[in-house]
Amino acid sequence: MATIPLTRGQFLLPFVGILHDSGAPISSTLEKFRLPSVLEEKSELYIPLLPAIRFVAAAQRSQGIEDFSFLATQRLHYSHLREKTRALIAHSPTLLVALQHACKWAVREDTILSLWMEHHVDHVRICSRLSGTSSLRHLEHAQWLQLIFPIYIVRQFAGPDWMPATIAFEARYTPSRATQDLWPNVRFLSGQHASWISVPISHLSLSIRASASIPLPSDTEDVPSGYDIVELIKLMLPAYLDDNPPTLAVVAEMAGVSPRTLQRKLYNIGLSYSDILDTVRYESASKLLRSTNSKIIDIAYSSGYTDPAHFSRAFRRIAGVTPRQFRDSSRLG
Repeated sequence: MATIPLTRGQFLLPFVGILHDSGAPISSTLEKFRLPSVLEEKSELYIPLLPAIRFVAAAQRSQGIEDFSFLATQRLHYSHLREKTRALIAHSPTLLVALQHACKWAVREDTILSLWMEHHVDHVRICSRLSGTSSLRHLEHAQWLQLIFPIYIVRQFAGPDWMPATIAFEARYTPSRATQDLWPNVRFLSGQHASWISVPISHLSLSIRASASIPLPSDTEDVPSGYDIVELIKLMLPAYLDDNPPTLAVVAEMAGVSPRTLQRKLYNIGLSYSDILDTVRYESASKLLRSTNSKIIDIAYSSGYTDPAHFSRAFRRIAGVTPRQFRDSSRLG
């Protein structure tokens, strides 16, 4: 079946901005590659990906711009991710969950983009690949963009100066010395099975930094929005953790909506009621693990788990480490 790979026009704007600043012709070159000539007005819309890559490669050659794609990433910001993706990250209890959301919704940034995690002994690799493009040239232009956004996501949790130990490209490409100097202590690899960055296992349990919080998007429906309801549910559930948490149907009744309406509101923002309950349980448990000497089995019960083994599995699914490992690393930190 034929397909047209698409990317958001937002990601081409930094390249256009660099060309504009250098006085290079833009509109005619965009038209040559069958791209919208006035891109600024259509940045939130989707444009064909492969002509965009060819446009960038041709502009780099004609203008003699070294590491054009890296320079473009310096004009991209975390805020250029889709609003809903950023909202899901803001609601994530840990970096691990945020990365899982990013992997799930990557296809909304580029329609042929795959993003996944590979677990190794002491680190995970956040990998990306554009499906069906391995034989194409100049993919480093897309891969710099594929790599920069996972880095920006990690920085929401690890701090604005965080850098990965390794940045790897699928393309046969090595950044210039000037570019590498801007990434001290980072190892660059090329010709890999995918593009990826490495993230220490210990970072996966980090919580989002307060300074990284963002305004949440509004729903198109009547208030309260899905985001409002999430916040209200998260405020309410801790009082029920050592008892029986209310079911989705009970919460819907409290909110004055039908269970189906509540499910739809949560689905529209990429969450489920069980996601919220898991987050509240995790936040309760992690706080107790950091601040008390309570036995792990007692923390499991007070956080709403009747089975300590289930608690350990659920905690590891969210934090990437066991409750005991989390407690030990928290005290070392």
